[in-house]
Amino acid sequence: MNKPTLAIIVPCYNEELCITSTVETLLKLLDLLIQKDKIKKDSYLYLVDDGSADGTWEIINKLHQKDGRVKALKFIRNFGNQKALTAGLEGVRNIGCDCAVSIDADLQQDENAIEKFIDEYMKGADIVSGIRNDRKTDSFFKKITALMFYKTMNILGAKIPPNHSDYRLVSKKALDIMELYPEKYLFLRGFFNELGLKTTYVNFDVKPRLAGESKFNFMSLMALALNGITSYSVVPLRFVTVLGFFMALFGFLVGVETVIEKIFWHNSPNGWATSIILLCVFGGIQLFCLGLIGEYVGQVFREVKARPRYIKDIELK
Repeated sequence: MNKPTLAIIVPCYNEELCITSTVETLLKLLDLLIQKDKIKKDSYLYLVDDGSADGTWEIINKLHQKDGRVKALKFIRNFGNQKALTAGLEGVRNIGCDCAVSIDADLQQDENAIEKFIDEYMKGADIVSGIRNDRKTDSFFKKITALMFYKTMNILGAKIPPNHSDYRLVSKKALDIMELYPEKYLFLRGFFNELGLKTTYVNFDVKPRLAGESKFNFMSLMALALNGITSYSVVPLRFVTVLGFFMALFGFLVGVETVIEKIFWHNSPNGWATSIILLCVFGGIQLFCLGLIGEYVGQVFREVKARPRYIKDIELK
């Protein structure tokens, strides 16, 4: 296999404090990989500004003028990290590359692992997923919620390797297949693990953030989790069906028991407290199930409208 043209995709949102350092670091990495004869000289960076409200785009523009290997796309407004990643993957496919690596703008994901990604690609892997060694940099709450997310996704049928975010290499073959998927809310972690292409894994350490704060909060992570679950599994809907059956069965058995007591022992039903508790419990379960069904209906609603995934403002090639 010939050495590839590599595109490194960097989604950015209000990253003016670290974007210059990030670009300089990644350009040095490209130079190093070129010197080692692992990638072609026409390899480049592709930055996606997800509607930043600070000076991120102005800095990116200056970096592009300084070095033509810095290419970029600016959204007209904020569309979210997954849309920025999707736009980056589609953008580098249109420009041209043999493989693409997506990495966070804060470079907490060790950029030196990209060399190992390339080595695995040269061995024939179409997808190389980065797996973090630990979660020492995360808070206790984030560790617990992340563990719950990966466990839940695997139980529901979306086989996502634990501690894998969106740090991965994908081949042009994977990018071409991605073009066949028209859905607007594509959950990339599930998508690339669902394809069935040859996949390998590379472990890496997470570094402290250079500057600024993470743009992911509880609500954005929850939205990502719900999108992943509703995009790649119908198990929750089947759970609702099974739960409804057992609730109906329980109600039938309680009714039979009440009738038997009335006929043979002439006992009147009692236990108002128990009745109220059961009403509250089953009422809560019903509302939960309706909410779950509503998430799927909402997903269908968004897809049926067929609005664009994102709207470009400026593109620098």
